[in-house]
Amino acid sequence: MTEVQVSEEVAEYTEVHRHPEPKSFIWKYIFSVDHKVIGIQYLMLAVAAVFVGMFLSLLVRLRLVWPEESIPLLGQLFPIGAPDGVMTPEFYLAMLTMHGTIMVFMVLTTAPQGGFGNYFLPIQIGAADMAFPRLNMLSFWSTFVSFMLLLAAFFVEGGAPWSGWTGYPPLSAVPEATVQGFGQDLWVASIAVFCIASLLGALNFIVTTLDLRAKGLTMFRMPLTCWTWFVTAILGLLAFGVLLAAGVLLLMDRNVGTSFFVPGGLVISDKQIDHSGGSPILWQHLFWFFGHPEVYIAILPGMGVTSHILSTFARKTVFGYKAMVYAVLAIGFLGFVVWGHHMFVSGMSPYSAFVFSILTMCIGVPSAIKTFNWIGTMWGGKIRFTSPMLFSIGFVSLFVTGGISGIFLGQPTIDLFFHDTYFVVAHFHLIMGVAAIFGMFAGLIFWFPKMFGRMMDERLNKIHFWLTFVGVYAIFGPMHYLGMMPHPRRYAEITSVDYLEAMGAADLHLFITAAAILTILAQFLFLFNLIKSIFKGKECQDPNPWEATTLEWTISSPPPHDNFAGKVPHVYRGAYDFSLPGAKRDFAMQCNNDEAVFGSRPASSGD
Repeated sequence: MTEVQVSEEVAEYTEVHRHPEPKSFIWKYIFSVDHKVIGIQYLMLAVAAVFVGMFLSLLVRLRLVWPEESIPLLGQLFPIGAPDGVMTPEFYLAMLTMHGTIMVFMVLTTAPQGGFGNYFLPIQIGAADMAFPRLNMLSFWSTFVSFMLLLAAFFVEGGAPWSGWTGYPPLSAVPEATVQGFGQDLWVASIAVFCIASLLGALNFIVTTLDLRAKGLTMFRMPLTCWTWFVTAILGLLAFGVLLAAGVLLLMDRNVGTSFFVPGGLVISDKQIDHSGGSPILWQHLFWFFGHPEVYIAILPGMGVTSHILSTFARKTVFGYKAMVYAVLAIGFLGFVVWGHHMFVSGMSPYSAFVFSILTMCIGVPSAIKTFNWIGTMWGGKIRFTSPMLFSIGFVSLFVTGGISGIFLGQPTIDLFFHDTYFVVAHFHLIMGVAAIFGMFAGLIFWFPKMFGRMMDERLNKIHFWLTFVGVYAIFGPMHYLGMMPHPRRYAEITSVDYLEAMGAADLHLFITAAAILTILAQFLFLFNLIKSIFKGKECQDPNPWEATTLEWTISSPPPHDNFAGKVPHVYRGAYDFSLPGAKRDFAMQCNNDEAVFGSRPASSGD
């Protein structure tokens, strides 16, 4: 094995056993157990999935604005769903279902945790790899199989399901309720396999965080990124098991004749269905017991990345580090007791609705703490407006905007009006979807030089930021107004809805569609920059180009196979020691002792 020189930043280290690097291409890049390769595999899968998801959203927008227009290529690909290139209402619902499923599971869940978490958690805590490398590999390939099953639903008899990404019975449970075929079964099987992959990954993250930290790295010296990956793993461990069980029961209802979710006396097309005793509401409880923690599974890693980057480019320690940690823990706990606010229209007891409403308002408190601490971190700092910083500030803006509309939806009486409208579509896209994706952009640009040893084109990054930032507000801002009309969700066209036409809904849809097309085009600029930078980007000579403080910046770029080449640094301080009084420079790395930071004069810094 190649000997790697220890960084001059490292004051002291512990020698550990080195793992040999695999020589075969297949075992090095395909079935790799190296967490860094697996992290990149997750990210590449998410990039592929997000472009599929964007294409489906474009079809949805085109159907709403020009419902009778023919798209010849679409007719060739989907002759039943789009005869002569004209999308049917059922095809519209199928595209809506698959867009939501792909974006929530294959992008928002996969990239922040599976991608960035896999790559950087071990390096940031001083580990050579994840605790269970083979389990890690199995988790990725299970996710890949899940994605393939989902895509296969487009091409089987009957086509993709159109029961919505939430899969509500009886549409999802009774084949006669939608369309005969295997599309819905593949959808459920895909979700079940994804749950298994997520459970394996969650166990790995928890054990790695608790057992493999470097000497001196206490829990309250960990970067906030590690805290959010850790709490996200706990959420996944508790939530995905429930969805897995629900998925198995749904498959049994569809194929074995059980009646977990199918009520008795159900009549479809003048035919009574031979089921009895089931409850569609049971599926809603099981799904949303997973579904609301899933919101935080998607957004918590983005919170960690944002906190990390804001501190780095404001050249200030994180304002209220421990308050941020406790806020993350509080969000994780409260995320499991608010699922009922998704079900205010289900006929639940008003007393239950009142309890869920109060708890929903409570979860706003730790979210507000984090928001104020982000502002406090930037306040008075020497801000460097790099593209990762811009995307992090954009994350805060989108998180706050989406959160404000959530206050309205947390009130049962108001939610009864808004629930089935575009107001909800705008809310969850801003706070869960777009905000999380801004966190991904920030993390990818920030860590790109560490992952690939090259820099992304900063000018293209900033152009991409402004086009995307303005674009998403132009898309989802007007949807709030559509919701107040009120404009129902899931309508394939509005040409026959007189009150919507009179209120100008068609013009708003045209504006939103134009903004969506421009925003999608901007993502191809990002894709071009990403691919170009991987192969021809400016080489990063400095292992720490951002002058950051955490352990990943002490090793070469890209990192060696076993990260620290058998010499794990000792940790002497917290993760965000910037602009310390009396220090020789404006940042102190976690592996710097006091002599390295202050010179011969002894001094100490808080954790």
